[in-house]
Amino acid sequence: MKFDYIVVGAGSAGCAVAGRLSENPKTSVLLLEAGPTDADQEAVHVPAAFPTLFKTELDWDYSSAEQEGLNGRQLYSPRGKVLGGCSSINAMIYQRGAPANYDSWNRGNITGWGWNDVLPYFLKAQNQERGDMPLHASGGPLTVADQRDPNPLSVAFVKAAEEQGYPLNDDFNDGKQEGFGLYQVTQRQGMRGSAAVSYVHPAAERENLTVITSAMTRRLVMDGRTCVGVEFETPEGLQTAHCNREVVVSAGAYGSPQLLMVSGIGPKAQLEEHGITVVRDLPGVGENLQDHFMAPVAYHCTQEVSLAGATSPEEAEKLAEGMGLLTSNIGEAGGFMTVHEDAEAPDLQFHFAPGWFILDGAGNPEGHGLTALPGIVGTRSKGRVTLASADPADNLNVDPGTYSDSRDLDVVVEGVKIARKILNSQAFDDFRGEEYLPGADVQSDEDLAEFVRNYSQTIYHPVGTCKMGSDEMAVVDAALRVHGVSGLRVADASIMPTIINANTNAPSIMIGEKCAGMILGH
Repeated sequence: MKFDYIVVGAGSAGCAVAGRLSENPKTSVLLLEAGPTDADQEAVHVPAAFPTLFKTELDWDYSSAEQEGLNGRQLYSPRGKVLGGCSSINAMIYQRGAPANYDSWNRGNITGWGWNDVLPYFLKAQNQERGDMPLHASGGPLTVADQRDPNPLSVAFVKAAEEQGYPLNDDFNDGKQEGFGLYQVTQRQGMRGSAAVSYVHPAAERENLTVITSAMTRRLVMDGRTCVGVEFETPEGLQTAHCNREVVVSAGAYGSPQLLMVSGIGPKAQLEEHGITVVRDLPGVGENLQDHFMAPVAYHCTQEVSLAGATSPEEAEKLAEGMGLLTSNIGEAGGFMTVHEDAEAPDLQFHFAPGWFILDGAGNPEGHGLTALPGIVGTRSKGRVTLASADPADNLNVDPGTYSDSRDLDVVVEGVKIARKILNSQAFDDFRGEEYLPGADVQSDEDLAEFVRNYSQTIYHPVGTCKMGSDEMAVVDAALRVHGVSGLRVADASIMPTIINANTNAPSIMIGEKCAGMILGH
């Protein structure tokens, strides 16, 4: 089989790339996804059900190396293995990040990635339910909506932040992030609006778009230093697809560097260690891993209004009307603050859950609770991913270097203090029970730091492992072409030189939109 373009990975960016490239009926596109279709996966489409997908067949289920900054604990990192990728198992929060993040990418020999350069692609993707505004647009494939039925606990969180003197913010995506409010979500009528729902399902009838799910890409097919296709495995066996123009790798911050490395593109010594023939020595592949980390501040809830009641038959009936607890994205409210004076943008983000959310949900107690999760989003710590074997079906070795820069830990400790203040405001008096975490006996900075090390988790935002740039550790150029290799681009969060200071789903979709635009000459 032969196509003009092959896109590996039907996640947030890959769906956007394939959807846009296939808009030209004269262009043939193949989209490959290792996981199954999302069509018959009810839990994918019910917003509040996404934690039930963790550690299932729809999750790559990564575990990190033991982290010194977490007292030797390992971190769990879910990654979507289903049509839509992580946009099918995430919390649906629509965030672009601070303009300063993108302007910082436009340094050295990289141009075209500043805020004013990427904003048109955010707008092109967006269908803002509030309508057209100077920094928002309607009519795009990705619906961005206000929550239809926010929980009273989430409303109380915003009110409590105001009581503590923090500013309110009803639009975190207009270039000003500071303040607290309810998050907008990528939902349609109270149901998940993933990248698959937004880009792939509407294109399903296009004769020039072929989507193959349960297709594990084994390697890139190379002719010297030119990528000419991919080899992939389905239940029917091993197959090869060739391309006339380009292969776009959109397998995510873990999958993209892995596919490059098992195909001979990466650090020479590491490839040779696993018996892989070196096609292109690129030492930066797998390096520069960055992520966000958060810790829970949790209280028992004295009223039965939390997400603990989401499984009742009444809630299923409400969902049919696009209302009720099952429409919750769990991280309903939050806000941004700046802790370090030298931070170029807010470095502390809060997620508020109207229920328990401790250690990815695995540490949740019974009954009703509420959880504020302060997290470092101006991350300075860096790590790496390395091959465990030459088999792409084996998960990588993941080492995010959590809190290897102590300033990241300082931000989360400060966030825990602020979260306690907010949750002890008058707005919560009718809901707040006993503090569950950190616990009344945890008060000193030293004890709070120890608590953060013992209870931190990722916010599921790994980036940077195929970074864009022109230095010796860069993997792709400003057009997302792999350095020294023809016919091959990478388009997903792995190309970020530095992590943005917010949720990464919308930026990943923007990267997919911009990649397609560059390929098409827009």
